[in-house]
Amino acid sequence: MSDTAPRWFVGVDWARETHQVCVLDAAGAMLGERAFAHGGAGLADLCDWVLATTGAEPGAIAVAIEVPHGPVVETLLERGFQVYAVNPKQLDRFRDRFTVAGAKDDRRDAHVLGDSLRTDRHCFRSLFLANPVVVELREWSRMTEDLQQERTRLANRVREQLWRYYPQALEIAGGDVAAEWFLDLWSLAPTPAKAARVRESSVERVLKTHRIRRLGAADALARLRQKPLTVAAGTTEAAIAHIRAVVQRLKLVNRQIKHAHRRLDALCDTLAGDGENEPPAPSDAPGDVAILKSLPGVGRIVLAALLAEASDAIRTRDYRALRTLSGTAPVTRRSGKRCVVVMRNACHVRLRNAVYHWARVAIQHDAVSRSRYAALRKRGHSHGRALRSVADRLLAVACAMLTDRTLFDPNHATREVAEAA
Repeated sequence: MSDTAPRWFVGVDWARETHQVCVLDAAGAMLGERAFAHGGAGLADLCDWVLATTGAEPGAIAVAIEVPHGPVVETLLERGFQVYAVNPKQLDRFRDRFTVAGAKDDRRDAHVLGDSLRTDRHCFRSLFLANPVVVELREWSRMTEDLQQERTRLANRVREQLWRYYPQALEIAGGDVAAEWFLDLWSLAPTPAKAARVRESSVERVLKTHRIRRLGAADALARLRQKPLTVAAGTTEAAIAHIRAVVQRLKLVNRQIKHAHRRLDALCDTLAGDGENEPPAPSDAPGDVAILKSLPGVGRIVLAALLAEASDAIRTRDYRALRTLSGTAPVTRRSGKRCVVVMRNACHVRLRNAVYHWARVAIQHDAVSRSRYAALRKRGHSHGRALRSVADRLLAVACAMLTDRTLFDPNHATREVAEAA
């Protein structure tokens, strides 16, 4: 992307079928407006029309759009335009400059986008083509989350059916009725009557295959053979039919989750090897992936979410952007003598969830994080509020480590105190 100041400004009000485009010059005069159909030919015509209308090179043209991703953005970036994104709420405020009556239509929005970019370019976020590995990692990270949610939904259905006729089986599951070993054990003894006839060696084979050591075959059978519920005729058969249908889907989802985890590990390793999105550093300095991995509480899922959803902020070591995107930065509302500080809701939901679990695990393994959490709880803060503060500190530590190219040292604070003494 060109770093030169743009001389022409384009607003694109994107839609599913038709995109409205407005072209302005540096003085704000409208040079033309037109609608283009969504598709390869339509987007190519859009780029050609903008170039023909302005008579300029793509690098001298700035384009404003509401979304930071998608085929429209990618097409414009591939053609060499300067592309900027703006939040829809900000666009709504910019629209008030042109009308206070609340009028809104596609042509007006395209005009507002282009003119606001001309006058307030600092309010827009500059976009660029992401690393292909990051794009793939982002998709696999989101797929993993979707699969986990699907697994939870299916597991809840199994749990509900077992509660109807076979509650003793729930005692064995240990809270995870979607585990492979439990599904195989249920297939072996789907009813109390079947459990009374199944051999102990058969149960032991299932447990041994899945390496389950917390439960013995004799203990499992003793629990399954407890006095069963008295249910109406047909209830057991109906519940078994329902569970059998769900079990097949659960096993497929379990396999897909394992495959997704392997892909996340492979893509993170690829990012660690190429270093394309990292600032220049000595050859012996650890990379961004290795540094983030060394932080307490960062595992496969959290690492993938950070690299996929906050790649720009990590590359630029932008602590303010990271804490805003992840929702750890509070929102202050001050007016006269009134001052209220509340949780930030305008943030990236997936990144907020990842940072929340990062802090939750960190307080279990890092003494400094644990002591900070305990101090905040002692002051009366809620669990979530305390974790957000812990996460905010971890983000600051991560940015400092990324800037200095150092791995996490749990004894760093202790050593600094000793050196000062």
